[in-house]
Amino acid sequence: MLSVENIDLHYGAAQALRRVSLEAQAGEVTCLMGRNGVGKTSTLRAIVGQHPVSGGKILLDGEPITSMSPHQRARKGVAIVPQGREIFPLLSVKENLETGFAATSEKTIPDDVFELFPALKDMLRRRGSDLSGGQQQQLAIGRALVTRPKLLVLDEPTEGIQPSIIKDIGRAISWLRDQGTMAIVLVGQYFEFARDLVDRFAMMERGEIVLESSRESMVESEMWAHLTV
Repeated sequence: MLSVENIDLHYGAAQALRRVSLEAQAGEVTCLMGRNGVGKTSTLRAIVGQHPVSGGKILLDGEPITSMSPHQRARKGVAIVPQGREIFPLLSVKENLETGFAATSEKTIPDDVFELFPALKDMLRRRGSDLSGGQQQQLAIGRALVTRPKLLVLDEPTEGIQPSIIKDIGRAISWLRDQGTMAIVLVGQYFEFARDLVDRFAMMERGEIVLESSRESMVESEMWAHLTV
């Protein structure tokens, strides 16, 4: 599904990523972890096309997408739920969801969105700014699902969210994974959330991936060693 091969990324003269390689398969959740500032979000920005790479390549279903713009990647099936959610505060919930139509020929909101997040169905006319942080996160995930993605990228989906909605988000991610048609890449710092949800882990330090593991072979003490200060 997704193959990231030896990418470098620079912000001016500063190198943020060094030969990062990552794979994500349909029916699996891959979690990119690490402390603040190690390059996790930069990796996501490279995957979705928000920042150009200075070396390496990115493929989706074997097709190179490295030089594609973000909207071209979206039309190929790449969707992102950004850190901070970035919903449109003055648009209604329904209008926020419908912005996902720009990346697909479909013009209906999938039933899955309301099955996963039933609260959204009761809030279709409410403005985005009227929702709680957790509800906005559900809306941001729903908007991404409207695009019918092959690859769903989530940047810190539990940040600033109340525990009850964290559980709802975890259940939604598990359900999407179990459908077997979508690859999911999740960025996070909270190992407790990821431990039972994720199929593969990739740990970052200083712009590099320094540890990779499946859930079955993962050694918790090694993971914590890279997360604690």
